[in-house]
Amino acid sequence: MLKLEASGLSGQEIAHGFFGRTGGTSSGIYESLNCGPGSSDDREHVVENRRRARAALTGRECRLVTLYQVHSADGLVVRDAWEIGDAPKADAMATNVPGIALGILTADCAPVLLADAEARVIGAAHAGWKGALAGVIDQAIAGMEQLGAKRGRIAAAIGPCIAQSAYEVGEEFRATFARHDGSNTRFFIPAARVGHWHFDLPGYARARLNAAAIGNIDLLAHCTYAEAENFFSFRRTTHRGESDYGRQLSAIALL
Repeated sequence: MLKLEASGLSGQEIAHGFFGRTGGTSSGIYESLNCGPGSSDDREHVVENRRRARAALTGRECRLVTLYQVHSADGLVVRDAWEIGDAPKADAMATNVPGIALGILTADCAPVLLADAEARVIGAAHAGWKGALAGVIDQAIAGMEQLGAKRGRIAAAIGPCIAQSAYEVGEEFRATFARHDGSNTRFFIPAARVGHWHFDLPGYARARLNAAAIGNIDLLAHCTYAEAENFFSFRRTTHRGESDYGRQLSAIALL
């Protein structure tokens, strides 16, 4: 099972992990650790895969919560766990409840995990381009602050996502970012095709964290599109003409 960790989030009774696609029970296009209930994979496989990820995350019993992710800037404070089919629509979470693992599901978008170890408050965000531009990372931080976190103490990690070299976009996409903030053009480089660009999603997520005064930031430089053996990728699935795709899990919990 592939489980990546960030040095800034390690220790101090906080468990976290950015899981890949290996070590699960699913087969075919979902092989093998597909943790996404929104896929058309066999639900029993998804449930078992999530159980395996929970066990690898903490080594003890914990309750995993994931969201019905809608590429928004909406967030919530988690005070109790919900069942897999009852996930609220949101893209950011925060909690100070031990034993609850906040999980983000991705297949090219950037998973962002956060922790204030001193306050014992954690957060998580699903940062696709829409949510990142709208402020989903800021929403996760705001939720943490409601629970007593201080942004000067928060450590953050950006997990595996699609790299700039694989993320080709059109002119209107770039213009959307430029209209929001003219300096955003620094996250784009020209593509080989005229009128197209390559967008730096992890770089943009890191810039949003910097702008929010988060100084301790790890960026795990793994491309979900390029590393087919290790990660699911929506864009790779689209290019291959496959009918569906799996989702990898990134999670953080207070022990």
